[in-house]
Amino acid sequence: MTTFRVVFLLSLLVDGALAGAIYALIALAFVLVYKASRMINFAIGEWVMWGALLVATGVQTIGELGAAVVFACAGMIALAFAFNLLVVRQMMAPPVIASIMITLALGAIMRGSAAIVFAGVPSRVLLPISADLITIDGVPVATDKLVAALVAAVCIALLAVFYGLSRTGLALQALADDPQAAMSVGIDIDLHLLIAWSIAGVISVAAGVLWTFVAGGGFGVALVGLKIFPIVIIGGLDSIPGAIVAAMIIGVVESLGTGYLDPHLGGGFGNVASYLLLIGMLVVRPSGLFGRPRIERV
Repeated sequence: MTTFRVVFLLSLLVDGALAGAIYALIALAFVLVYKASRMINFAIGEWVMWGALLVATGVQTIGELGAAVVFACAGMIALAFAFNLLVVRQMMAPPVIASIMITLALGAIMRGSAAIVFAGVPSRVLLPISADLITIDGVPVATDKLVAALVAAVCIALLAVFYGLSRTGLALQALADDPQAAMSVGIDIDLHLLIAWSIAGVISVAAGVLWTFVAGGGFGVALVGLKIFPIVIIGGLDSIPGAIVAAMIIGVVESLGTGYLDPHLGGGFGNVASYLLLIGMLVVRPSGLFGRPRIERV
């Protein structure tokens, strides 16, 4: 019995960590946009949904997964370009409530129009990966979740290298730290805002494919955005490492809550656990684990 309990605990921890890797990828799309533009993208779930549906459309029409991913990335970059041109550039230092309402409206438009634009498109992207269980040191692990987590980890690593070593990544960091100073040294603010939103679009494609492959597709994919908000707030809205750490914590907490609490308290309590952590974090440290506290001169 003791061995069974240990294996059960380890399997929950592994399952939570694998889910956390995909959460972290989506959370990075959120954080990068916030760092560059100070806009809270409440439509992140819809971006992930559109990314997955564009890949499914590409597979249906082109028939080749690689070409479908390129097609989807081009579509999400076009969406980022249009949103920046029509909305972001027109808003100079908007109030917080205005940026919130704009992204909420964007999410509603994307969610409502998806049923028309993607009518007849498969709800999920199937990858040539088995879903059979494999055993690692006695702990059963789903092959599809393991592969999806590894792909997400590779994407996160590539993004970290780009953000930390490339000239564009350094410019985005400067823009996040001080937009006025970045502009004074010749950094094109509009161009780099477009790049930040475009990166978020490309990440949405990767995350959408991985999420629908592991958890299933459909328009309910947009609800993944509700899982990301506690992550970015717990980690710190402007912290990339914080988003990754918080994503792993939330993934594990949800898994443990589902395994240990749902059988006794009813299904769904595992999803509530992340919001309980969110409330606790807001009370103890509103800036998040790695976020920078806001200092005001009085």
